[in-house]
Amino acid sequence: MTRRIEVALHKPRLALYARIKPTLVIAGRGHPVQWGLGTWQVPSDQTVIIRVFLFNRLWRFGQAEFALEPAHAPSLVYRAPVLPFLRGRIHVQSSGNAPA
Repeated sequence: MTRRIEVALHKPRLALYARIKPTLVIAGRGHPVQWGLGTWQVPSDQTVIIRVFLFNRLWRFGQAEFALEPAHAPSLVYRAPVLPFLRGRIHVQSSGNAPA
């Protein structure tokens, strides 16, 4: 059995890198994605590891990881770092907040 999850990918307004797109990894399978909101299908009865990173042809940066449990809300938010050597952040979006 599966469920759909939403992942909102946010880049800072004043990021010190350009033309870099995120990569989303769900259960070990990479998906090149665009900034913004996207939906994916995951198993509804298993914990799924969600990873996001940025790649600029030289190194990976902005890595973030989240273990999505079946009890978690199906909405995640990833925030990329301002500098190209820092980590990103990923968390469950609370139901009262709209994506920024």
